[in-house]
Amino acid sequence: MAVKKCIGIVPQELALYEDLTAQENLSFWGQMYGLSGRELTTRTDEVLEQIGLKDKAKQRIKTYSGGMKRRVNIGVGLLHRPRLLFMDEPTVGIDPQSRRAILDSVKELNRQGMTVLYTTHYMEEAQELSHRVGIIDHGELIALGTQSELTHQVQETDTLILHFSEYEDPQPLINALQGITGVQRVVSTNHEISIVTPSAEKLIAPVVSQADRLGIKIYSIDIREPNLEAVFLHLTGRALRD
Repeated sequence: MAVKKCIGIVPQELALYEDLTAQENLSFWGQMYGLSGRELTTRTDEVLEQIGLKDKAKQRIKTYSGGMKRRVNIGVGLLHRPRLLFMDEPTVGIDPQSRRAILDSVKELNRQGMTVLYTTHYMEEAQELSHRVGIIDHGELIALGTQSELTHQVQETDTLILHFSEYEDPQPLINALQGITGVQRVVSTNHEISIVTPSAEKLIAPVVSQADRLGIKIYSIDIREPNLEAVFLHLTGRALRD
């Protein structure tokens, strides 16, 4: 029981009562955490201020935007001042402004001394927020370490990203790329081809030549230095969103 009091949970699915106001939701869940009286009132007001919804505290949750609901959901997990906060994909399906507010809140909580275990499918979020990163594939933890420790695994590689039309069939180009010297891995996702290679710049000319030979139009090409997505590609052989 003592351990549970140190833990806060922010589930991916909203755990809120739509017909209650934000203030009423926080008050209800605060009581579930064992808060009462003046302490409950004080913490409810503090959390409303913290999530930026004090001016809308008496509005019903069903009138809120998706991003506002997410912020209240986070507020519930903060009521009892946990030392460890679990957050399960808190930015799914919300607008960019609300997403930015949530990410900034997570960083501020960490600066205040709270440990946050944050799960996400967005690599850029993991890169921005994390001191240590665990990569899970098919339910198995396949890598764990600091970002520098993980990217060290692929530090000698780049990723060449080819963007093409949704009407193009990338398979002939994927097959052709396998035979080019310097290509270590080829992955196709969402109208993109990702090529892992020691030297992306040297591959541009032969890749474009192969695409032209096959009649496949490439709209743009990006070169990405080693990052967490490159690590995931390296370890699993496919993009995260597959």
